[in-house]
Amino acid sequence: MKNNIDVILFDLFFTLVTPRYNDFKNENDIIGMSVEEWEEHSEDSELYLKRATGKEINPQQIIENIVSKIGMQLSENEKLEMLNLREHRFKNSLTNIDNNILKVILELKNSGKKLCLISNADVIDVMHWESSPLGQIFDKAIFSYKVGFLKPQREIYEIALKKMNTTPDRCIFIGDGGFNELKGAKRLGIKTIMTSYLLKRTEEELNLFKDDVDYFINDFYEILEIVNR
Repeated sequence: MKNNIDVILFDLFFTLVTPRYNDFKNENDIIGMSVEEWEEHSEDSELYLKRATGKEINPQQIIENIVSKIGMQLSENEKLEMLNLREHRFKNSLTNIDNNILKVILELKNSGKKLCLISNADVIDVMHWESSPLGQIFDKAIFSYKVGFLKPQREIYEIALKKMNTTPDRCIFIGDGGFNELKGAKRLGIKTIMTSYLLKRTEEELNLFKDDVDYFINDFYEILEIVNR
């Protein structure tokens, strides 16, 4: 049966880009923490919810809140350096796109498909979206901090559907599976693709998603075959 897909909904982080830590200096180095320790603190659920739903949109305050919750005392210059390093890291992820991903996105666009991003993100995460090659290709981008809802809340998908003037049966959602995003899309009747292209998963991990996924892919080019069936 033909898919009849007109709109492709994409997750951003670990689906299209990865905010990698570099070998020189990152925000965690300012406070002498390992990447793992820093991730645990910076992704604290209470702080993340606040900034990712737009209740805190001041970049300096976002860093201040993380540092404060850790219980550290830093100078203003140190906190500013942390912010600059974090901003630069996310900027790199948005401006240096994997060539295979970019080719697939362009081919989808050139074939007439409409593209919409749905991302759980704070203001720092996507500060440089407009300068990203992806930002020039996507028709719409729905960021949680702007709309006040996070995946897998149905509202964020419904906002995307409304923006794209489409219905669930005409869409497919592509993501790595974080935040139960595939389950959220599936509940609305949207077909789903789980990609392990950037974020590799074990068979055991993949099995956890089986009820929420219509298609599993490792090769990003498989998207073209699926949406054009």
